[in-house]
Amino acid sequence: MSLQKDIKNKLSVIFKNVYNKVGYSFIDVRKIKALQAKKINSYPLFGKKIFFKDPFELLHSLSEIFIYEIYKIKLPPKPIIIDCGANIGISVLYFKRAFPASTVIAFEPDQENFKILELNVNSFNLSNVELNNKAIWIENTYLNFSNDSSMSSKIESENTTTAEYKVEATRLYDLINQPTDLLKIDIEGAEYKVLIDIESKLHFVKNMFFEYHGSFSQIHELTNIFTVLTNNGFKYYIKEATPVYQHPFMRTEKNVQYDIQLNIFCFRNDFI
Repeated sequence: MSLQKDIKNKLSVIFKNVYNKVGYSFIDVRKIKALQAKKINSYPLFGKKIFFKDPFELLHSLSEIFIYEIYKIKLPPKPIIIDCGANIGISVLYFKRAFPASTVIAFEPDQENFKILELNVNSFNLSNVELNNKAIWIENTYLNFSNDSSMSSKIESENTTTAEYKVEATRLYDLINQPTDLLKIDIEGAEYKVLIDIESKLHFVKNMFFEYHGSFSQIHELTNIFTVLTNNGFKYYIKEATPVYQHPFMRTEKNVQYDIQLNIFCFRNDFI
């Protein structure tokens, strides 16, 4: 390859606007980034309005879900999808655009995120979408919850001092009583207990995505998870959700919330 061609290719990568896929120009991206993060904003998307608070979280979600299509999958024309951890609804919007006749059952415990989730479902006139302002858990109860209106809102332990209020929780086990085409679980650290709890119901689940969050002291959880998946006929593919450590042998990063963040894709067929 000539030097001129090599430079041209590198420049095209640098100046490539990946948001073209959702109809955003460089100017659109700059306008979104300039918006305040502490209030509910809106911006055009696919001919409607998308509502959000944090501009950078919106762009991250659009990049992950619509540009790189983390949830891209082949499903029947009228699939049943359970979305645990729907946040402000970017995943719900993706599922409904990909499968207009789908039934989506979505859960989001964060009160502010849930308000925006409702706004977005209404803005895009999405039908057959059931919204639940509840946490997904291993029993029907109320739990301590850290509510910061971001993608990192989460269930807190009983003795925590950072929880802001109690949130209603519902047991996922009780909800899985029929064939489910896709089960998505992104619940910020609660996924291990939930997955273990629903093991006897996994025969209903055809495809599953979950994001695993954990520390090195919890490494046994991954071993247990993979055993459960294998015993229930799943094959799985693992991708790093967040590159926590640039140099894992050194681990010089400070104030790391999770040592391990993985996206785990579970399916029953080699190719579909």
